[in-house]
Amino acid sequence: MVLAEIQKLLKATVYTQIDLAKVEIKTACGADLLSDVLAFTKEKTLLLTGLIHPQVLRTVEMLDLVGVVFVRGKEPSKEMRELAQEKGIPLLSTNYPMYEACGILFKAGLAGNSLSLTNKDK
Repeated sequence: MVLAEIQKLLKATVYTQIDLAKVEIKTACGADLLSDVLAFTKEKTLLLTGLIHPQVLRTVEMLDLVGVVFVRGKEPSKEMRELAQEKGIPLLSTNYPMYEACGILFKAGLAGNSLSLTNKDK
């Protein structure tokens, strides 16, 4: 799935000048704890979050994630928009709450970052 499709599905506002049709998304992760993002995400993942501070971008860059969708109508600051543009990180915002935004993407076929099941979980 490309980020342009996700932008349409989530009726999202775009805050960076990056060609969304060229940004391939393989998985998505919804989290408001950066420690969870650090522990459980894969590279090339789209992050959905309600956190709205520059540390989010540092985490995205460090983990090689493909972009951020801010949920609940949150908007990135001018500082965040400038840093994201400089780093080539797409920033979007949707009015959907996280649960609904993740559900819309999952229903549309975007995979999550599920951990492999262990024998005891089967």
